[in-house]
Amino acid sequence: MTQADFVVVANRLPVDRTPDGEGWRRSPGGLVTALEPVMRRADGAWVGWAGQPDVELDPFEFDGVHLVPVALTASDVQNYYEGFSNDTIWPLYHDVIAAPTYKRAWWDAYVRVNRRFAEAAAAAASPHAIVWVQDYQLQLVPKLLRELRPDLTIGYFHHIPFPAYGLYSQLPWRKQVLEGLLGADVIGFQRVADAGNFARAVRRQLRFETKASGILVPDGEGGTRVALAKAFPISIDAESYIELAQRPEIQQRAKEIREGLGNPRKILLGVDRLDYTKGIRHRLKAWGEILEDGRATVEDATLVQVASPSRERVDAYVQLRDEIEMTVGRINGDYDTTTHTAIRYLHQSYPREEMVALFLAADVMLVTALRDGMNLVAKEYVASRIDNRGVLVLSEFAGAADEMGSALLINPHDIDGLKDTIVRALEMPSAEQGRRMRALRKRVRDHDVEDWSREFLEALSTFHDRASSARAAAEVEAHDDEEDAE
Repeated sequence: MTQADFVVVANRLPVDRTPDGEGWRRSPGGLVTALEPVMRRADGAWVGWAGQPDVELDPFEFDGVHLVPVALTASDVQNYYEGFSNDTIWPLYHDVIAAPTYKRAWWDAYVRVNRRFAEAAAAAASPHAIVWVQDYQLQLVPKLLRELRPDLTIGYFHHIPFPAYGLYSQLPWRKQVLEGLLGADVIGFQRVADAGNFARAVRRQLRFETKASGILVPDGEGGTRVALAKAFPISIDAESYIELAQRPEIQQRAKEIREGLGNPRKILLGVDRLDYTKGIRHRLKAWGEILEDGRATVEDATLVQVASPSRERVDAYVQLRDEIEMTVGRINGDYDTTTHTAIRYLHQSYPREEMVALFLAADVMLVTALRDGMNLVAKEYVASRIDNRGVLVLSEFAGAADEMGSALLINPHDIDGLKDTIVRALEMPSAEQGRRMRALRKRVRDHDVEDWSREFLEALSTFHDRASSARAAAEVEAHDDEEDAE
């Protein structure tokens, strides 16, 4: 088997089957978007599930990256992925917006599948390689991998929030998860607060000493090693969105979108996975009340809500879709005219080109997440606004709020405050739009995905270099001992 000096381990491979089932195509999604430029340069290996249960695949090459599929059974998908990952960890880590479910059978599957990923990564990594583990589905992999391959330098990045200790402590397997994460040399989080929550949990549960961003972890041999836990805010490949926004055919498509909506004075846009953390219900409620109050009409403005399908076999998501579609139907029934609509609801996924056209067409971007690790859509919208116009309304509970202070920040639970901010965004003068958007675009361009990955990998390389120096010193000492023995 081909071994690589740089290995990414993620729940999913960065590819999906083509519709004919014969080939592969690049996957949509924030993680793939964020890591694609890194992997293209690194000539590395990517370990992940191919997205189909009960299918065994050999490693293969795609777009210059060596892909190592991990097989999952239908039972694994149900228990490890839909169960523990998305019905236990996801709601718990998102401030218990929905109630987490704790099932021992799900935990057993999570342990079993994490071990399978760790074994695949251990086999794919060359001696003394760097391995970068991604996200909450694989929180046990760092420790399991360190046990299998103590020669490796291991990083872990957590793409979702890490909860406050009072919430985290509910988890029956709280110590095992912390120990799993501390198998990494560098543990990255989206926000400073997330890294602080993690360190607090480590102190309370494991009684390990923490100093600044360092955590002293027993090495199993009577000594300790230092693990680094700190914030590395993720970003996007900003230049790719700028390039798309400059294309005449995409600018033309943006005009067609406006015409198709009846050329309202303003277009508001929401783009989310259909998830209870995204605050879609709060957004719809605020917009419906704005129309009811007469503060806007459907001729003034239309809300376009893209809600891409998500976890359609999880009960909470089925219920959420029903609620949202009933709300959209009620608001449209009350306020639509024969030529204009209150809400254009799109339960579909779109290619990046169509998304950039939507960003160009939209005067106001609504990001009303109740809790979000980062929210890359906010950054994608800003990068696409090459005209330095448009308004970003951004939840203070999204990680992006730490970096994007020139947005209109809102508390999505405050419906009256949200309504006032939406109306303010609709009425914002061009000069203020320009001032705010230029500041936002500078931040996104200066701190893009390359900056994120470079900062994380530089931190990880420090540990790698330290280990290399220790090996070299040990070899010199062993050589000197041999000469003394002679």
